[in-house]
Amino acid sequence: MKDVFEKAEHKMNKTIDHLEEDYAAVRAGRANPAVLDRITVNYYDTPTPINQLAAVAVSEARVLTIQPWDASVLRGIEKAIQTSDLGVNPQNDGRVIRLVFPPLNEERRHELVKETSKMAEEAKIALRSIRRDAIEKLKEMKKAGEITEDDLKHAEKKTQELTDKYVKNAQACFERKEKEIMEI
Repeated sequence: MKDVFEKAEHKMNKTIDHLEEDYAAVRAGRANPAVLDRITVNYYDTPTPINQLAAVAVSEARVLTIQPWDASVLRGIEKAIQTSDLGVNPQNDGRVIRLVFPPLNEERRHELVKETSKMAEEAKIALRSIRRDAIEKLKEMKKAGEITEDDLKHAEKKTQELTDKYVKNAQACFERKEKEIMEI
């Protein structure tokens, strides 16, 4: 029975981590190196993340600088950023690429809040699915005679409490991201 809880909690933890990773990639007005995490560059026929090819730094509130360790990959990084859905035009001076993030307008902020809200909802659905799987496993254990009816009721309650805790975490992540997006 303890094994079922540990697996469920581990999966729920991963769900929240995944949500936070997704949120890190959402551009919220200020420069954040995490927006580049999903962009890969073809480096010697291998798709490689930008942060493995260059030093990425926030030089000002709305400016990211990308300084590749190998100058030959500069063009590739620039092209990868242009073809991505980042919505920022890279400025290349031959050694460093600068990404200047424009301030978000009100309409775009509301769109981003809607997107992040959907991400939070998907995470909550995933959490509830993990709960359902755990409860099914517990019911199978009851059927097999491994646990009693009282154990099952107690375990279902404990699983629900665990789910509620993680759903609150997902909601808190969303509220933090919403505040960050709406901040001017």
